[in-house]
Amino acid sequence: MRANQIRRGMVILHNGEPHKVLEARHHTPGNLRAMMQTKLRNIITGVSLEHRFSATENVERATLEQHTFKYLYSEQKTHYFMNEESYEQIELDDETLGDGIYYLTPDLVIQVEFYNGNPIGIELPPSVELTVIETEPELKGATVSNSSKPAKLETGLVIQVPPFIKEGDRVRVDTLEGTYIERVK
Repeated sequence: MRANQIRRGMVILHNGEPHKVLEARHHTPGNLRAMMQTKLRNIITGVSLEHRFSATENVERATLEQHTFKYLYSEQKTHYFMNEESYEQIELDDETLGDGIYYLTPDLVIQVEFYNGNPIGIELPPSVELTVIETEPELKGATVSNSSKPAKLETGLVIQVPPFIKEGDRVRVDTLEGTYIERVK
């Protein structure tokens, strides 16, 4: 994948070793080329480092075992999941989940990534449906094509939505980009 697709919570190979992405920020300084400024933690040694990737540089995701788990519930910064085949339960913290915490809804089925038998992250479905809990009132006469407004969703995620979206509406959200896709009937 290209470096500009790196997201918080992913596991990539850097210098031949698996690293968890703790922070990822797209950066375009002045008239220079775009880059991804990242903070990485080596999964094996636990050492953290910062690295700057060219936005067009190719980055390899680490090969991980994946198992299907269902999200159960959260308590403070700990989130609980159950393997529906073996009924094994695991817990993951906010740092392990990264931005994935904003897409967790009851009974959501996800892929939990394991490296050497340890859970290290999750892979979300391409999109999830969330309820808008807070947004500005609809603006009369506003056109869809040129304006958007912020909306807070049930999980705490804030995204830009078209002006016709109201509190209580269900919206489909792209989990990779964290963007509005469509209103769900």
